[in-house]
Amino acid sequence: MKIEEILSKVDNYNCPLIEITGGEPLLQSETPLLINRLLEKKYEVLLETNGSINISVVDNRCIKIVDIKCPSSGENDKNDLENFKRLNQKDQIKFVVGSREDYEFAKETTKLISPGFPMRNVLFSPVIEQIHSSQLAEWILEDSLKVRLQIQLHKIIWPEKEKGV
Repeated sequence: MKIEEILSKVDNYNCPLIEITGGEPLLQSETPLLINRLLEKKYEVLLETNGSINISVVDNRCIKIVDIKCPSSGENDKNDLENFKRLNQKDQIKFVVGSREDYEFAKETTKLISPGFPMRNVLFSPVIEQIHSSQLAEWILEDSLKVRLQIQLHKIIWPEKEKGV
């Protein structure tokens, strides 16, 4: 779809909050322009990115949710940890944790986050099919991490769907 078509469709929803997500939205060269256009129209815009691409191409008014891949994803070698330096105070860092190894990786990786970044904006989310949220919560509490536990609500609300709509 062309940007004008997307903007027209979005306007029909009468919703002030837009989240751009997918496999990796920044692979689409026009995503930063789409974000700018949505911001110009006074939408609050969130971008969920897999963390492998430099996020500095995105307007700072956009809230960036940077997903840092853990070992069980098989993608952790693609993380661009320089993105930690490109975050602003309203952005978020998300780790999707599927095992104790993932948890330890996430815990160690949080030590690389720039000082002053609000740790309340660091999210640990369990892979529902692999680890129970209560187990992840226990590990976070045992280690007194200042991160937030995030539950993937779409997997609870629509468990039969492979992907959210």
